[in-house]
Amino acid sequence: MHKIVLSPMAGITDAPFRYISRKYGADVTISEMLTAQTHLWDSAKSAQRLRDDFAYNGSNKIIQIAGASEDVITDAVMHCQSIGASAIEINMGCPAKKVCNVLAGSALLKDEKLVANILKAAVTAAKIPVMLKTRLGWDNNQQNILTIAKIAQDSGITSLTIHGRNRCDLYNGEARYELIAQAKQQLFIPVFANGDMTTPEKVKQVLDYTGTDGVYIGRGTLGQPWIFRQIKEHLATGSYRDISSEGKYSTILEHLTLIYQHYGEYMGCRIARKHIKWYWQKLFIDSADDLNGELAKINQIESSTEQYQLVKSILESRLV
Repeated sequence: MHKIVLSPMAGITDAPFRYISRKYGADVTISEMLTAQTHLWDSAKSAQRLRDDFAYNGSNKIIQIAGASEDVITDAVMHCQSIGASAIEINMGCPAKKVCNVLAGSALLKDEKLVANILKAAVTAAKIPVMLKTRLGWDNNQQNILTIAKIAQDSGITSLTIHGRNRCDLYNGEARYELIAQAKQQLFIPVFANGDMTTPEKVKQVLDYTGTDGVYIGRGTLGQPWIFRQIKEHLATGSYRDISSEGKYSTILEHLTLIYQHYGEYMGCRIARKHIKWYWQKLFIDSADDLNGELAKINQIESSTEQYQLVKSILESRLV
């Protein structure tokens, strides 16, 4: 059976979002990316990313790390194990400048020997599974994912996830899946496809084409975490039902409540704004003028209680 995974997105797939995604059927959720420099884990941002206020039911705490050297990655692996991680995912796909500028994330794809050394060191230090998430390559002239995939398997990596773009593509253009399909054919470890998974139909198309063991879904979940349920229904039956308006609205309000719990009054109100915007863009796309006016009102509110009540009243009015 294919696994449908919530792909880590820094600043987005926090503990509340992971909880909502699991509730709708995500098979696996993974922490937001952490720097492998563990001396920075006491910062407020890293501490938030390591927290999970909502139970994993005991076994599914996967932490994603990014680092540029064997020693730093090894230290992070040991720390992840000490705080109860059930698996670790190494990020060699993040295209962000601040990550690539320190030769981490997808910048590592330019140095295959360093990739091999880091992965081998991580697997050697780990007593739990070590996974890898990466891209097709650095640019169109250096699409070396098939070499990286072989290195990963030989190093003892337990699963490989490939985003169908190069680093230099960032998130522009369309994801490409040909090399992902080839990687799946050459490996015996599980392979996951990532990139542009925005509908259940697209997920099935990619799975049929690549033969991968599952998919990672990132931006396709924004404003519609119920997509996990719809994907599973589509894969099982060939069709899927929409979620009722009442179901969507109750999910939004539950999500807001969890955000306030996790971040507190001040930050919670602010963090919630982007999620509300994504929900509005998915739910109310046919009323752009109303949408922008409502979002402007919501964004002016400084109190989580007032924000919640306004969102609730707007949703209830749209049910009439």
